[in-house]
Amino acid sequence: MIDCQIESKVARITLNRPEKRNAINDQFIHSLQAALDRAASEPSAAVTLIRAAGPDFCAGMDIAVLEQTANSAALDHLECARVLGALYAGIRNHRHPVVAAVHGRALGGGCGLATACDIVLSAESAQFGYPEINLGFVPALVMSMVRRCLHEKRAFELLVSGKPVRAREALEIGLVTRVYPDSGFESSVAEYAAELAAKSAPALALIKKLWRQTGEMPFDSALEAGAQVNAIARMTEDARQGFQKFVAGKRKK
Repeated sequence: MIDCQIESKVARITLNRPEKRNAINDQFIHSLQAALDRAASEPSAAVTLIRAAGPDFCAGMDIAVLEQTANSAALDHLECARVLGALYAGIRNHRHPVVAAVHGRALGGGCGLATACDIVLSAESAQFGYPEINLGFVPALVMSMVRRCLHEKRAFELLVSGKPVRAREALEIGLVTRVYPDSGFESSVAEYAAELAAKSAPALALIKKLWRQTGEMPFDSALEAGAQVNAIARMTEDARQGFQKFVAGKRKK
């Protein structure tokens, strides 16, 4: 259901349930979390890439799950929601920068998967949206993430309208990082991931950690957290070598 391969410092996770448009169920969540855990524990990996098999990235929750849980008790619904929420948190708190490569449709919980990632690369024809309101439902788990990505009023409109947006509009409002032509999308994603993974792995991990850590901090606390990470980063072997090369280059000029 979820494949994970480590190649050239990139952990490539593939959502592999194309017959169901990579719809989310319990097995999908647990399998994806296991793949993320494997990627985080792999010493040779510096970046995690989430992509999808089939025509769509992820169509949201599996209809079968919605049917099975329709008459569940409140505590059962709460547990189900918390499991998916933990997956989103696992992506945001992952050791690596996590890149989503989205083609086709990313809707509902599937759009939530993309939104949880640090970077979203989109094919030109991709669509993003939260259609829950059209079912009388609430995109509750993604709300805090959407507020952090988009201007407040645009975020609210996206959630209450339920209308999908195309890749270019998603880029304009801040839901997507970059848009590539459909033709050659896979190669563009591979090139982007390889370029990012070529950076210092310790520096990438520290940037990711500090970025998440300081998101809700008061300014002075964020500066202190930054000072601590600055000191740690100076002591890494990558930084020592980088400084030496920089100084040597300056002396030659």
